[in-house]
Amino acid sequence: MSSEMRVVGVRVELPANQPILLLRESDGERYLPIWIGSVEATAIALEQQGVRPQRPLTHDLLKDVIGALGRDLEQVRITDLQEGTFFAELVFDGDVRVSARPSDSVALALRIGVPIHADESVLDEAGLIIPDEQEDEVEKFREFLDSVSPEDFRGADT
Repeated sequence: MSSEMRVVGVRVELPANQPILLLRESDGERYLPIWIGSVEATAIALEQQGVRPQRPLTHDLLKDVIGALGRDLEQVRITDLQEGTFFAELVFDGDVRVSARPSDSVALALRIGVPIHADESVLDEAGLIIPDEQEDEVEKFREFLDSVSPEDFRGADT
């Protein structure tokens, strides 16, 4: 069982200067925060803003390679959370699956236009409900970032 997710955005958490990707259930109320690297954060933000670099970035190149090989990326799945590290899969036609980091998976999904899913077990462990006192998701995201640290995502068993 899984839920389709949509990208709310990427922000840099201060003072640690650590980028965080925030996903939200398309048909639900849970959010999934994932700490990511700055290169992947930039790739996601550029795609969300519709910025096209003069030369292909790594995720653009991977999209072109997938197309050149005649394959179809059907979806990306965030499949697991172990000791604070998220795991994902790229799911291709013919149910071919390739292990990947969620940050790379989301950057690729945005470029290709395929759905992003999170397994229910991941949402059960790391999904958060952010109170609806304010309508603006970005403002809620900022408030959320002010209240958390990377240690909050180490998982319940650590």
